[in-house]
Amino acid sequence: MVLNYIWIGFLLIAFVIAIFELIFHGNTQIFTEIINAAFGSAKTGFEISLGLTGVLSMWLGIMKIGEKGGVINVFARIVAPFFSKILPGIPKDHPALGSIFMNVSANMLGLDNAATPMGLKAMKELQELNPDKDKASDAMIMFLVLNTAGLCLIPISIMVYRAQLGAVNPADVFLPIVIATFVAWITGMISVALIQKINLFDKTILLTLTGLIGFIALLIYFLSQLSQDQVTKYSTFAANFLLFSIIIAFVVMALIKKVNVYDSFIEGAKEGFQVAIGIIPYLIAVLVAIGIFRASGAMQMLTNGIGWLIGLTGIDTQFVDALPTAFMKPLSGSGARGMMVDAMKNFGADSFVGRLTCIIQGSTDTTFYILAVYFGSVGIKNSRYAVVCGLLADLVGITAAIFLGYLFFNH
Repeated sequence: MVLNYIWIGFLLIAFVIAIFELIFHGNTQIFTEIINAAFGSAKTGFEISLGLTGVLSMWLGIMKIGEKGGVINVFARIVAPFFSKILPGIPKDHPALGSIFMNVSANMLGLDNAATPMGLKAMKELQELNPDKDKASDAMIMFLVLNTAGLCLIPISIMVYRAQLGAVNPADVFLPIVIATFVAWITGMISVALIQKINLFDKTILLTLTGLIGFIALLIYFLSQLSQDQVTKYSTFAANFLLFSIIIAFVVMALIKKVNVYDSFIEGAKEGFQVAIGIIPYLIAVLVAIGIFRASGAMQMLTNGIGWLIGLTGIDTQFVDALPTAFMKPLSGSGARGMMVDAMKNFGADSFVGRLTCIIQGSTDTTFYILAVYFGSVGIKNSRYAVVCGLLADLVGITAAIFLGYLFFNH
């Protein structure tokens, strides 16, 4: 229902602005630009889905090997004490817990291509437990919001972009990104937990969160002792080594259990193909609305308006130039990435705005894309309060990113 109102709102706002441009500025090209954006976004949505087909088929094939080899069940038992507390309604030995663990781990390592198929696998398994197939369950909402918060401890891609655009120290945004994304993740979890009346003071939850905070602190300390080249080198190596090790572990366990590895892979790959086809209409719907909204000039007007209001208060307005990335982030990952790169090109990779856009980019994930893809893959029509909690996590994460940008780089 919320997505329905947002989708209609984007279209109506774009129409009103287009009429305004036509009447007061005689801009007859605005409608051409909007229609071109709509068609272009539809094409982009199909291309993303098409590109995702290969990745989904590969990873769901590998996940099927892990499932039949028993590795997913092992993961499920390991994480069951924590996830069964924050994801109500999931039996302790259910394979969904293993898939969720794999998805969260891939996100933390910054492995976007691996995280999405694992998340879709988890969502399918959660749908099997869902009594109302059209409405998101409590467990689905918690899982999705934790995804939209986008906890990422190794922001490899951002450091690579900074290196390509001439940053003296591409890894200097690492620490503020990790802090901002953790703040967003905690906010998402707390907001859903309050609505679902989950006891966050439960001993298991507190111990797990304390351990996670300790791990992040040790990671930050270790990487802070390294040079910029070593940070990028070790981060990339660790992520890819762990990923390949997981694949080999899946295959070896399947061989021990005398599972036909090849046939299992094919079985999972077929599922991946069907999932990719199923999400196409949902993804196109979201991207078309976003494309029209952006082409109408609404995004620029929003940024200019905020800049004007902030200026009236006398507060420093340097951060306003980074807001296009912040506004685009919940809507489109590629759009936000483009805004980030554009800011670094225009202001410099080592400028305050250039660094701030990178922190914002890494602070949270693409809420509406994840909603469309994850819920669309299992036919969920009523997302309940998932959008609200996801956007709250985005807001807090982006706000934290701005404060951290001033704390670390506004000297």
